[in-house]
Amino acid sequence: MTIHDAVAALVVLQLAAPATTLALVGLPALFGRPLSERSTTSIVGGGFAVGFLAALGVLAILASRSFVPEVVHTGTWFAVGHHEATVNLVADALSVPYVCFSTGLCWLVNSFAGKYLHREPGFTRFFILLALFGTGMNLMVLADSIDVMFAGWEFVGISSALLIGFFFERRNAIDAALRAYTTYRICDVGLLVAAVVVHRAVGSGDFERLFGADWPHSTSLVPEGTATVVSLLLVFAALGKTAQVPFSGWLPRAMEGPTPSSAIFYGALSIHAGAYVLLRCEALLEAAPLARMALVVIAAGSALHAGLVGRVQTDLKSMLAYASMAQASLILVEIGLGWRVVPLVHVVGHAILRSLQILRSPSALHDRHELEAAIGGHPDLGGWSPVSWLPAPARAAVYRIALERGFEEPFVMGLVGPVIRLLERLAGAERAWVAWLGEKRSRPGGDGQ
Repeated sequence: MTIHDAVAALVVLQLAAPATTLALVGLPALFGRPLSERSTTSIVGGGFAVGFLAALGVLAILASRSFVPEVVHTGTWFAVGHHEATVNLVADALSVPYVCFSTGLCWLVNSFAGKYLHREPGFTRFFILLALFGTGMNLMVLADSIDVMFAGWEFVGISSALLIGFFFERRNAIDAALRAYTTYRICDVGLLVAAVVVHRAVGSGDFERLFGADWPHSTSLVPEGTATVVSLLLVFAALGKTAQVPFSGWLPRAMEGPTPSSAIFYGALSIHAGAYVLLRCEALLEAAPLARMALVVIAAGSALHAGLVGRVQTDLKSMLAYASMAQASLILVEIGLGWRVVPLVHVVGHAILRSLQILRSPSALHDRHELEAAIGGHPDLGGWSPVSWLPAPARAAVYRIALERGFEEPFVMGLVGPVIRLLERLAGAERAWVAWLGEKRSRPGGDGQ
């Protein structure tokens, strides 16, 4: 067996392991015979453990070979003339470290969730969605074409939305899930249209036709106009996943889901999915100054927004949500400035820290209440405020803006509200039309006679 064969087997294993656990846990549940909690946790955890060890093996092999990329060809969807859609995976200096920490975090959260969700009615459903998320995340990270990347991107999105609405008996959870799902679908159009433009430009979605050299030294192989269009579309897609203004309203609502999913999705992995896509396509951004400028301006504004709003939140999960948004914004600024390795290190460090904070949040609240009881009241934490130097009226205005979350909700609903009302009227007209047709068919002499 050659080194390429060994790497190919390990790369495929990184996808096959979580996908197999999805089938092993999901099929018995589908037939009404769900596995026990211990078996479910062990199987899903074992899948992530195998994927993590496989990723470490690939990392060791690549490190010994100066991170020379290995492309794994797994098949072709279709080929017509000079146009083709392939299913390729790549192991390089970006994908392998990323999949190591993402699979490792999924493994960690699996262990935590096994105890945290003990005897929860949706226990099996949570682990099915976690396995789906892990499979989609690895597929997106290892993708060597925009088509495969889009497939993984969609797996991540649907599993995220379903876990936000995990407690479906609560209306707030359902509303939050619909808000996140709608935001994802709107911004997913950017990635889908980018795939169409790429196919139109180079006849395939393979990244090797878009970039020259290896990451992080890759360069664009397409004209500046094509690079600008694709980059702007990718930036639009990334804004939704990373909760940038004006698409940030879904993130604090996402904390309606269980604490383990909040940690893995909105503190660690899902919120950085957009950053990964931009890092993978950084060569195109480098050839598109307009897209880079737009990314830096929007991300910097979102970081300021998250910093101000996060300081006035009254619950710990919302504070952590806005802290995640602020760091994700700074990562996007780094990408927009043309940095490549620094954002990757930032993503890994922030994901690990934020996961720990969110997983620790229930215990932290308990410890805080015990501290208040011990000292006889609410402790004065003090601290410097970034607006303390402003005059009192200006501070009051900033405080009001922060409390209203930058008035983002009225702005968004002002744009979306008329569309929603139009769709509701169209839905009402459709129901009336169907009812009229039903009455007509039921009359004597009608078509139904």
